[in-house]
Amino acid sequence: MAELTAPPHPRFAVVGHPNKGKSSIVASLAFDDTVQISDTPGTTTRTRSFPLTVDGAVLYELFDTPGFQRARQVLAWLEAQKVGADKRPETVSSFVHAHRNDPKFADEVELLTPIMAGAGILYVVDGSKPYGEEYEAEMEILRWTGQPSMALINRIGTEDYSAQWQAALGQYFKLIRTYNPMARDVDGHIALLEGIAQLRQEWTPSVKRSIALFESYRQRLLHATAQSIARLVQRSLAHVERLEFQTDEPAEADRGRLTEQYQKHLRRLEQQEQKEIEAIWHHEHLKKEQPYLLFDGIDLFSKESASIFGLTRQEMLITGAAGGAAAGAGIDLLFGGSMLLLGSAIGAVVGGVGAYWGFEELSEVRVLGTTLGKRYLEMGPMTNRNFPYILLGRALYHAHTVASRSHAVRGTVQLAMDESFKERWLDDAMRTELEKCHKQFRSSEAVDEETMKKYENLILDILEKLM
Repeated sequence: MAELTAPPHPRFAVVGHPNKGKSSIVASLAFDDTVQISDTPGTTTRTRSFPLTVDGAVLYELFDTPGFQRARQVLAWLEAQKVGADKRPETVSSFVHAHRNDPKFADEVELLTPIMAGAGILYVVDGSKPYGEEYEAEMEILRWTGQPSMALINRIGTEDYSAQWQAALGQYFKLIRTYNPMARDVDGHIALLEGIAQLRQEWTPSVKRSIALFESYRQRLLHATAQSIARLVQRSLAHVERLEFQTDEPAEADRGRLTEQYQKHLRRLEQQEQKEIEAIWHHEHLKKEQPYLLFDGIDLFSKESASIFGLTRQEMLITGAAGGAAAGAGIDLLFGGSMLLLGSAIGAVVGGVGAYWGFEELSEVRVLGTTLGKRYLEMGPMTNRNFPYILLGRALYHAHTVASRSHAVRGTVQLAMDESFKERWLDDAMRTELEKCHKQFRSSEAVDEETMKKYENLILDILEKLM
């Protein structure tokens, strides 16, 4: 690996024994799911750089390094040079230079190169395994480099030997932190960065700036997620599907084909939105049980989706009644209030009954055209008042799962159903506000910017509550 020059941002080499979670920590801190992770020792054989970049600026840079293989032999070579403490960093550099093409010490040269070019050290140990003296050679070599360092205790298994590690690591490292790369822990991430800021005085302003950018960056991801979900719901409710037919009257098969095309288009919108969310949160490489049916095989238009994510019949009656009452109030106003709110009462009854009986229907199918010209069936905009809540609930659940997933986690993603999820974000007040927007989305008129912004903010409030 070529010699590195010092950049203006903090850089850290993640080092340690093989198979102690180094690559998982790099993936977690860099928000990068391309970091190669395996249970097989020695998977990382070359040092790779993973910068975390926001708006073209690198917040910090992490180096995923091979594990120590011959630490005792390296330390023996260093100690044989008989130098004082002031010459130790220079001696480590001499070792790297002398053994650059020596396959025997290939891993040690790879991991020491970024350190000797100015990178700080994040030394990783597995706190679920007992401390052993064989680690002392590694820690002593790192002390010889003279670079600021921090130890990270990563518990891979269920046992806990953290106390042993704390006692031993405290003799070699200024700071020791426990860090679980498999959990998406924003507070833990920020605490780790704050610890890094203490390692070297000249790093403090840069790391503090990185923390501020990191916090605002997460907020921007939430904003982008809310915008994506809002577009999905608006486009789905407003969509109109058409199907030409040649006969005097459409056949039942024509109506079936139209419904199938209509549903297929809405499924495709949901699939596109899921891809957007995964890209926003840097999870483009997620492996899924089924490419587009993330919800345990439960289709968007299934009764299961309606049961888990949709409104109950009682909630639909209340929602429909509220919408009907608003329309009825317009009748009262039209007559100068002389009807003594009779219009509101009529509107509430009609709206409630309409919502109830439309529980399983998506949209009216209309026959348009003339007998002499083209004739076609039309379906949409969406009239089912339950559908937007089903679609929104699925989108929120998917976004919550993706945003909460650490980039260190590998394996197939399959969203298990959580029947209590709706209770965490949907209450009467939120439903009332959402329904105001859904009503405009269903209309044939163009949605104004103010309504879209209001809807995005409602979804953002939900996301912040969930996360």
